[in-house]
Amino acid sequence: MSTPRSAAFLVCIVLTAGSARAGDALRGAELYRQHCSACHGAGGRPVLPTAPDFTRHDALLKPDLALLAAIRKGRGAMPAYDGVLRDRDVLDIVTHLRTLR
Repeated sequence: MSTPRSAAFLVCIVLTAGSARAGDALRGAELYRQHCSACHGAGGRPVLPTAPDFTRHDALLKPDLALLAAIRKGRGAMPAYDGVLRDRDVLDIVTHLRTLR
């Protein structure tokens, strides 16, 4: 049986869970500068010809968890960051990338 009180409780849980997972774009910008900008460019435009252009949002169409998995594993010239960056760090970087234009 659903009551207004239980519905409100569920809404609070959903909103709290979403905000708890939101990345920190400022922290992500600093981590990006330290770990990513040498190849991916300071503003998200690639330095290496095979690196994605993060100013074009089609490079970021995947969900956060898919990008997290790709960054953990590495690909091509990009090394794996599993064990180098924590998941929270990577998600902060992804949040920063989504702010680039």
